[in-house]
Amino acid sequence: MLLGALSTGGSLPFWAVSNQWGIMPENSGAFAVVAERILFDESKTFQWREGVSLAANWQPVAPLDPGSSPLKGYIDEAYLGGRWKSLRLDAGIWHREPEFLGADPSLGSLSVTSGHLVEAGNACAMPGVQLTLEPWKIPFTKGHLLLEGAWGDFWTLDQRYVQGAMAHRVRAYLTFDSGGGFFIRAGLDHYALWGGVSPTLGPMPSTFGDYLRVCVGKGASSSGSRSDKVNVLGDHGGAEQLRLGWKGGGHAVTFQYEKPYADKSGMRFNNIPDGVYTLQWSRESKDCWVSDALLEFHYTMWQSGTLHESETDESGKIIPWHPGLNIFGGDNYFNNGEYRSGWTHFGRSIAGPLFFTGPDKNGVVNILNNRYKAIHAGLSGKLFRKAPYRLMLTASWDYGTYFQPYTGKSSWGSGWNWWEPETLDTPLFQFSAGLSGFVPFALGRCSLDVVYGLFADVGELLSRNFAATLGVRLIL
Repeated sequence: MLLGALSTGGSLPFWAVSNQWGIMPENSGAFAVVAERILFDESKTFQWREGVSLAANWQPVAPLDPGSSPLKGYIDEAYLGGRWKSLRLDAGIWHREPEFLGADPSLGSLSVTSGHLVEAGNACAMPGVQLTLEPWKIPFTKGHLLLEGAWGDFWTLDQRYVQGAMAHRVRAYLTFDSGGGFFIRAGLDHYALWGGVSPTLGPMPSTFGDYLRVCVGKGASSSGSRSDKVNVLGDHGGAEQLRLGWKGGGHAVTFQYEKPYADKSGMRFNNIPDGVYTLQWSRESKDCWVSDALLEFHYTMWQSGTLHESETDESGKIIPWHPGLNIFGGDNYFNNGEYRSGWTHFGRSIAGPLFFTGPDKNGVVNILNNRYKAIHAGLSGKLFRKAPYRLMLTASWDYGTYFQPYTGKSSWGSGWNWWEPETLDTPLFQFSAGLSGFVPFALGRCSLDVVYGLFADVGELLSRNFAATLGVRLIL
């Protein structure tokens, strides 16, 4: 695919670059990607897949940065995978499949988070190895209960505060399928950053024994920092998910609630009502003007409260948890005191793109905005029943963090009613819109698509900006 992008403000708007796996240029310029993929052969018992995707973008050199190169290349994907029954093993760099899709999968998800709050596809993928259990029918349940999940380990490649940090990933979901069109799914999507070299603490614990401690969420051994001994080894976080769906009569309705957590208080649901609430309606037939509609509400303001009590007594001894010891607020989603780059890769949030990144007061790039409210709408279908499109409309009220608000006074330390921060904090309002799609043309056995996009940002956080993209995509 070849694509040109032109913006009135130089930088491209939010929906032109978000959830593009970090390969779309941030400014006006040109973009190219070449990909080759071999999919699993469902007719075989042992199946293989492979894929390679190489990308490059060109951006004019800014006068203040004459030493930088206008041309940058990326290895977007390079992976090899094998499957046997419900087990799959992948190695390399690959994209996590988005959910809540519209009329055509190539246009991406209608959801801000792609259905995965922890890994929305907003940053460059990390290389790694992962064992996946695809939906597996649990014996003696008549196919009503299904288990799925993944266990993987990955490596960061960017310049970050703790250089060479590793990421351990675990996912697990249990689904009840009624067999009559209704299902309910609950699960966990967890990550842990560990290892690497800190500029202040030196080499972080990274032995096999330390890896086992990371896997079970245990504190560090004697070689770890005081924080890792008191809490758990590494930076742990993730999201808990509940999804309900119904399908029948050529239509489907899905509701999902996904709640982030940064520590045990969040996992114990102390941070409710925080989370992403998603509702999607879809038609089975996609050859219509409107085939999919999605409405989404985001709220991450509470973070288990505006106070945080010590977990140790004056001598440093850990206080055993009890119902009265529940004051663990300021969860600070996707940030960490020791792994200060947080849940980012190459300067972009790995989580949903509304978790805006940037340098903090110490110059370390991390998550600058993890307290926000947002309303989002997504719409998809085919213009004239032929040309797929995706419309994204997002309004957000962005507060920064408890400890570094964008503007005004922070509500940190104010009290225990979750609605109180609404009256104390001052947000920056932002509205972003994006219309993207393509017009397909058949060329024998090939397809040539004319790809287009119109994007806009209006608000107080991102600069007022309008952009257009135009390109071609050849599918052999």
